[in-house]
Amino acid sequence: MRVSLTLLVAAFFACGVAAGGRQQEAAAPPPDLSTLVRTHCVACHNDRLKTAGLSLQSLDLTNVPQDARVWEKVARKLRSGEMPPSTVRNRPDPQQAANVVTYLETTLDRAAAAHPDPGPTLVHRLNRAEYSNAIRDLLAVDIRPGDWLPVDDSGYGFDNIAAVLSTSPTLLERYMSAAHKVSRLAIGDLTLKPVEDIYDAKRDPLKGSRNEQLNGDLPFDSRAGITVKHYFPLDAEYVFKVRFAGVQADGEETETDPYQARVAVKAGLQTVGVTSPRENVKPEIEAPPAGPGGGRGAAAEIPWPVDLRLNGARLKRFDVRANPPEVTKLVVGGPYNPTGRGDTASRLAIFICSPARPSQEAACARTILTSLAHRAFRRPVDKADVEPLFAFYQTARTAADFESGIQAAIEAMLVSPEFLFRIERDPSPPKAASGAGSGLSRTTDARRITDVELASRLSFFLWSSIPDRELLDLAEHGRLRDAAVLEQQVRRMIEDPRADALVSNFAGQWLQLRNVETVKPDPVIFPFDEALRQSFSTETALFVSSIFREDRSLLDLLSADYTFINQRLAEHYGIPRVYGSHFRRVKLTGENRRGLLGQGSVLAVTSYPNRTSVVQRGKWVLENLLGTPPPPPPPDVPELKAAPHGKVLSMREQMQVHRANAVCAACHSRMDPIGFALENYDAVGRWRGEDAGAPIDASGKLPDGTEFEGPDGLSRLLLTKYRDDFVRTAIEKLLTYALGRGVEYYDYPTIRDIQRAAARDNYRVAPLILAIVKSMPFHMRRASDS
Repeated sequence: MRVSLTLLVAAFFACGVAAGGRQQEAAAPPPDLSTLVRTHCVACHNDRLKTAGLSLQSLDLTNVPQDARVWEKVARKLRSGEMPPSTVRNRPDPQQAANVVTYLETTLDRAAAAHPDPGPTLVHRLNRAEYSNAIRDLLAVDIRPGDWLPVDDSGYGFDNIAAVLSTSPTLLERYMSAAHKVSRLAIGDLTLKPVEDIYDAKRDPLKGSRNEQLNGDLPFDSRAGITVKHYFPLDAEYVFKVRFAGVQADGEETETDPYQARVAVKAGLQTVGVTSPRENVKPEIEAPPAGPGGGRGAAAEIPWPVDLRLNGARLKRFDVRANPPEVTKLVVGGPYNPTGRGDTASRLAIFICSPARPSQEAACARTILTSLAHRAFRRPVDKADVEPLFAFYQTARTAADFESGIQAAIEAMLVSPEFLFRIERDPSPPKAASGAGSGLSRTTDARRITDVELASRLSFFLWSSIPDRELLDLAEHGRLRDAAVLEQQVRRMIEDPRADALVSNFAGQWLQLRNVETVKPDPVIFPFDEALRQSFSTETALFVSSIFREDRSLLDLLSADYTFINQRLAEHYGIPRVYGSHFRRVKLTGENRRGLLGQGSVLAVTSYPNRTSVVQRGKWVLENLLGTPPPPPPPDVPELKAAPHGKVLSMREQMQVHRANAVCAACHSRMDPIGFALENYDAVGRWRGEDAGAPIDASGKLPDGTEFEGPDGLSRLLLTKYRDDFVRTAIEKLLTYALGRGVEYYDYPTIRDIQRAAARDNYRVAPLILAIVKSMPFHMRRASDS
């Protein structure tokens, strides 16, 4: 849905827009442009052939901005060297091509400054992550209710794109169900019936759990187990059941769980853990002979201590007859025999007043609802916003108590379009100017957004959540548009823990790191288990977070000489003297593990279950790092063929056979050299020297003749010859994520402007984010058609 929007033009664009409205004499194109188009382009891109659906024959070379969409594409192809193709003999002189690119971009940038186009503004539904974070920050209930909603669609590589975040009757029903549950948990509804929440432990049935601490929520001398964050809605008794592999049939219900405890727990978010001591800590017990129905044999009869823990403190110790016990499920049931609602963070956030007698209840309810609606709707609220919520309060209060009335109003608030959607509205039409010199153009198509709308754009960009009180207060007092205040807020928000969402949501999708959770390498061929999967994800998350948190250069994503590993990952990489399950920063002495290209997460998501993939790895680099994805393969692409007489072929030999097909060779000429440079890594990121018994040849040669070798050579190539392409791609991805829409040709002048600004600070993250926040499309929107 497209929203019609009208606001004042930004002051710093007003003069440019007014000047752009005047008629200008058409300037003749430079000789380089006319010569290049006539000599090198029109032979293929003419009105008859229209190669790739493009004709340059009839374009007006004296008015480049008139066909900005086409000329932006031409400039990009010339700058990257993709056009004319390397197979064409009559290629333009590099300096001539550079001159044309400079002319085109300068001309287009000047026109964009005179006529700013911020792109379409759409109604933006909160996605699952934003919904969860908004609930957390509004009501202090950190239970990830977004996980109860259907998976969001993605566009342009991200799941926060407004155009694909559709709404359906099923989704609305889920929102209503979630609002009911969230409001009851936040208030602490004393009528809650006992329920059981079942948590599955991640296990490796073929390999078993490692003899080490699972995470920092469990004791240092513990092994394996499970930890979960569970929200206890009331001060009450809760039942904890622990199920083990082999002791109970995995996945089957049992009449009585032998390993359970009933414990009184205070309301709120708590950490529940199950673990056992390491093998070298376990007391030696002589195994008794197997009795009747001895289960798994004598070894299984040795009692093994297992601790049930709450926030690190032991609640109960079980003696489990398994060697060693493998947790499969943790079941938390309750509440039973509630004693009160408790002093939870959510109740402290909601009940900012407390009526001493019934006559004070209505005023207190309005105070509470006004405060909550202010933050939920992310703008100043008035009587028209609060009264509908108060009506829900009154209806529920009549049937129950004061807190039940507040719960009903909160439930209604959480299904309001004002909460679920980000909507930027037109103000009332401005009155006609009384005279000349107002600085506004009646024909302008761009309007500056309000400070309050800017606060929402900023918070959803950096936090994937609603603005906090400080940001909203500055916006409502008109101070957020001040450059110094805006910069201070951006830096404050980047340093806030909530900015972790920028790493997990933006970087996780840009680099396709979320796919680590779904990769399934063949465990018979490769040493892969759940511990290694989690290590892959943690390493890259900590690494990218360090780039953002420490305000390092974007280039460090490819060249940093450090990473974050634990013992499991260090053994996998062959890095010595790293012990324990906790992750620590380690300086890399070699070249092969530097940056993203040496990390197991990237290498695993670009491989097949049983082998590496030159194509997938090359495509990943082209698409995510250079912004030049290859075209989709034709439907009849042949499979890689085995050699005759049973000979095992290396990946390079198989790809040489594949490229013998001319149709395949056209696309593989750019992908394969990049993929071959990473062939020393197997499908799970281990370093190797041979493939199919032959030494690996990790050299590559691009169509333009550029040669490189190995991951270090590829990284150096990306940081030198293709540095600008890498930075531009990163900016495009970040701008796409920030705006919640795909970038178009009219955004390219903004991207170039951001890139120039970032270059002055060596592409450091904080100045780059600030340049995006200060950019024209982030501050403006198209005007209403009406």
